[in-house]
Amino acid sequence: MAGSTRKKKHTGAKSGPHKQKPHGNRQRAHVSRDPAHVAPATARDWIGAARLRTLPLAIAPVIIGTGAALITRTEFHWVIALCCLIVAVALQIGVNYANDYSDGIRGTDDERVGPARLTASRKAAPRTVLAVALTWFAIAAVAGTAIVVRTGHWWLLLVGAACVVAAWFYTGGKRPYGYAGFGELFVFVFFGLVATVGTTYVQADSVPQEAWWGGTVTGLLACAVLLANNLRDIDQDRLAGKKTLTVRIGKRATQVLYTVLVLVAFGIVAFLAQVYPLAWLGLLALIPAACAILIVWTYRAPRELVVALGLTSLTSLAVAGFLCWAFVG
Repeated sequence: MAGSTRKKKHTGAKSGPHKQKPHGNRQRAHVSRDPAHVAPATARDWIGAARLRTLPLAIAPVIIGTGAALITRTEFHWVIALCCLIVAVALQIGVNYANDYSDGIRGTDDERVGPARLTASRKAAPRTVLAVALTWFAIAAVAGTAIVVRTGHWWLLLVGAACVVAAWFYTGGKRPYGYAGFGELFVFVFFGLVATVGTTYVQADSVPQEAWWGGTVTGLLACAVLLANNLRDIDQDRLAGKKTLTVRIGKRATQVLYTVLVLVAFGIVAFLAQVYPLAWLGLLALIPAACAILIVWTYRAPRELVVALGLTSLTSLAVAGFLCWAFVG
């Protein structure tokens, strides 16, 4: 009887209901490591890799910059404004695909909480993802060249080249600055100030202070989006050796910094409202912003931060619309 009992216990240990939980990214636990057994990327996968949630961050500076240009020049240069929009959106999509490629070949995305990427999931060949990224950079370059030809400001070619270089070396190259904690700084400069002030300058040939204030607002909110993204990936980035600002300062400090950036952006909106009363309407965007802040402070699962990221991005677009209306009206 004793032997029979031991046998049953041994059998139960093998066939019991308990299963070992898969390690790493739950989104990729079912993905085969053999490329031959991975379904090729669909159109939906490619669209997802473009990270459409971040596109409002590219549109917002163009809206504010155009509004600031109309302060000093009443004529609306819609062709130049459209080219500025193409440059901004193409750069944003290009950097998203470039990040997919660079992080994928480094293995940074192998253990990931968020949606699986094209390169890391092996749904698309790295060279294909790289080619798509370079195509979007080329589109931005063509639109930017058109602006230069139209305005005659040839020195802007250097600014455009700097934007492409900054977009690539965020996660590309041997020493990407995004892996050293400088991502927020470059995002503030290029996706905030340069994008907004540049849009104003090519349309008005001057830069009023409203463009600088507006660029600061968009830059702060773009940094907040990046913080939310990196907070979501903090554990995976730490394991992968990706020392983002969030990894360096920790979760709590990141939550505080995120909140400060959002509130300072709205503080600037309130400041501009002293001169442009319609800017007070921009405070309506505090509704989605407050929801995003609440998520950042109370989230339990990292995937919840994807919602905060999207809300912050939409907040930037809403604020831009109201500021443009205030400048023009």
